[in-house]
Amino acid sequence: MEYTGGFITLFIIAVALGFDAFSLGLGIGLKGIRLLDIAKLGVVIGLFHVIMPIGGMLTGQLVSGLLGDVATISAGVLLMLLGGHMIYSSFKGEEVQSFNHRSGWGLLMLAASVSVDAFSVGVTLGMFWADFWLTVLLFGFFGGLMSMLGLLLGRKVSANLGEYGEACGGAILLVFGILFIT
Repeated sequence: MEYTGGFITLFIIAVALGFDAFSLGLGIGLKGIRLLDIAKLGVVIGLFHVIMPIGGMLTGQLVSGLLGDVATISAGVLLMLLGGHMIYSSFKGEEVQSFNHRSGWGLLMLAASVSVDAFSVGVTLGMFWADFWLTVLLFGFFGGLMSMLGLLLGRKVSANLGEYGEACGGAILLVFGILFIT
């Protein structure tokens, strides 16, 4: 029974992080993008959504060992701050830095920039000793999938949806942060 609750929590967090990749994809898709570029971006973002939480979880496990019970409160505060920042930046309308996604360097920079949140959440989950492989596989799958969905949808809709997607993901992380503290 405990495994089911852990899976559902990780699933929801993975989807929430995927909203950031979705909103980035939506913004890029609005400018026009080829299907081959959509596939490349989706795969690379998915890989970064695997690599970043691995580093974060290892860091979180180290911090948890050093801080003990304080780690739970720290993890909750970190999630609240990250969620709050995602909500704030979505309504502030911060533009994503313009990288040429067709160049190797631009592709890596875009993937890294949208995956930084996965590192931060990985730190939090590492403090709780969450299931390592389940976490990175869910994060990678939803990061890649939602970025591709955003890129595809961006070819067809207006820019307003991207702001709401990031705000929704931020709200979910904020709620989980509050739940971890209480």
